[in-house]
Amino acid sequence: MRLIVARCEVRYSGRLNAVLPQALRLLMLKADGSVLVHADTGGYKPSNWMTAPTVIEEEPARIVVRKRAGGTEDRLEIDIAEIVSDVTHDMGEAAALEKDGVERDLQEALAAAPEHCGEGFRLVRREWPTDIGPVDLMCRDGADDWIAVEIKRVATIDAVEQLTRYLERIRRDPAKASCRGVLAAQSIKPQARVLAEARGLDCVEIDLAVLRGERQPDLTLFVA
Repeated sequence: MRLIVARCEVRYSGRLNAVLPQALRLLMLKADGSVLVHADTGGYKPSNWMTAPTVIEEEPARIVVRKRAGGTEDRLEIDIAEIVSDVTHDMGEAAALEKDGVERDLQEALAAAPEHCGEGFRLVRREWPTDIGPVDLMCRDGADDWIAVEIKRVATIDAVEQLTRYLERIRRDPAKASCRGVLAAQSIKPQARVLAEARGLDCVEIDLAVLRGERQPDLTLFVA
């Protein structure tokens, strides 16, 4: 990644025209071809930017970034009056962002205790492959039926659609034609639950702290 602190003027042309008057700015040129122009105000959002793929042409005191956009071309023209700093850093291979309490943690915990997804469930495989991507868990129940489990932190309508697509591919195998689907999440949106039930999918809300044994489940009082 190349970071340039420079006094510069930035002109954008393409779907519209815009000008950033000459000022001290941070230019960020990423290895994937993305270019971002930052000011010291305005929060995290760049003042102007161009996403990859781009063509970057550099001349003395000038950087031109070009990108095809359908039948037209977007251009970011950076005229540099003064360079304060120009450094390049090898960032290495980026590691994926890891957060506690999201899909990966839920998947690992449920893989170790699949019975929380349904009575008698036993794990066959994590990341069961389909030709459109892997379903999180493939399980079988006490009757030896197949169950595909998709895991989300927050399950939305998109999660229901995703599980539906996986089931369509899985059921093409005659041996798994009756495969059922379970949507497991820490929270399931009401609209997602309605759509899931309409499509014959089961919904299970998971408390990760309980699953990990970090706290006891809430007790429900039943009154006769």
